[in-house]
Formats: sequence, C-alpha cells, structure tokens
Amino acid sequence: MVDFLYFCVREIARIHVKLLQLNDSYELFLTDKQLHFVVMGLLGMGLLFVVYPLFLALSKKHVLIIAWIYVITILIVVSFAIEIGQGYTGTGNMDLDDIISGLAGFMLLFVIFAVIRGFLLLIGGLFKKEPDDDDRRISSGR
Repeated sequence: MVDFLYFCVREIARIHVKLLQLNDSYELFLTDKQLHFVVMGLLGMGLLFVVYPLFLALSKKHVLIIAWIYVITILIVVSFAIEIGQGYTGTGNMDLDDIISGLAGFMLLFVIFAVIRGFLLLIGGLFKKEPDDDDRRISSGR
C-alpha cells in the first residue's frame, strides 16, 4: 500500500511539474492556486460531460446502478482515508489488500442483495395482473 501511495504521489508530482513547465514556457504566470483552479475545473467538467449523459441514460430504468456507483465511490474514498489514517497514526498497517478486501465484502453482499431482489421482482411479476380489455376501456373513459 505504501508503495502504491508513493507511486501515486510521484505521478501527481510529475504531472504538477509538467504543468508548471507549461505555465512557464507559455509565460502564463499563473500561481499554483490558479493552476489548481484551472486543472480541477477542467477535469471536473470533463468528467461531468462523461458522467451526466451516462447517469441520465441509467436513470430511466437503472437507478440501482447509479446508487451502486455512488456507494462504491464513497467506500473507496473512506477505505483509503482509513488506511492512510492507520499509516499516519500507527494504529494499524497501511495495506492495499485491506481496501480490496473491504470492497470485496461490499461486492459479495451487493451480489446477494441483487440476486434476492431479482428473484422477488420475478416472483412479483408473475402475480401482477395484466389489465384486460374491460379494464383498459374503463380507465380510458370509453
């Protein structure tokens, strides 16, 4: 886990240096805060242009998938925060396998939930009464 975090930090630092070099070579003279403002703004909008149409399409029939994406995102952030906190405070070992194990626990329980939900929806669909011609005429006012 420590090696992975150092790798991430090194890559972010490399990108940061490259952006600073671009800033200097084009004589933009943006401060570090202004660069963060621009980069995160562009990154956020780029993600929004990808995520919004995807979620819009999913929202028509697949709200559970949107909820799953939200929950897994929160779990990833919380898992990393816990592991970093353990490494910082020395209250545990900072380990990537802990994150993977925790997320696997959620995945297993989610699959069990999805199977049970699917089974109940299937059973419920078998007993759902389809409206006959008389019901259709009554509801349409004819």
